[in-house]
Amino acid sequence: MSDRVAHLQIIQGVINRLSQNSFLLKGWTVVLVSALFALAAGDSEILFVYLAYLPAIAFWWLDAYFLRQERLYRALYDEMREVEDADVDFSMDTRSVADRVATWFKVALSPTIIAFHLTLIGAVALVMVIALLRQ
Repeated sequence: MSDRVAHLQIIQGVINRLSQNSFLLKGWTVVLVSALFALAAGDSEILFVYLAYLPAIAFWWLDAYFLRQERLYRALYDEMREVEDADVDFSMDTRSVADRVATWFKVALSPTIIAFHLTLIGAVALVMVIALLRQ
């Protein structure tokens, strides 16, 4: 196996782990927000609904971070697939491709991220309004 192929496999492994992290993060977000909703319903304590904003927003930030990192490694993969075997240094530094990838803020507002997280925050807001109306 050539050095280039080995390096590409290492980069692909990182991309796969980042993608898996993003998937798991979305699952944990739904679980935590749902648990806080259940606590709010059980005790009729609206504070738990307010607390649901914390994981929703924090995990939005983390999801954007993981997606940006995944995009950086995809750009590094694209760069490395054209490198000659003699020039492979097995570097995992993504600074050389950072200008090809959107900033974290733009990634956080990308359709793939915002559709999930804004819907979740909207659901928290809706539950909050319903809880306030019941009091």
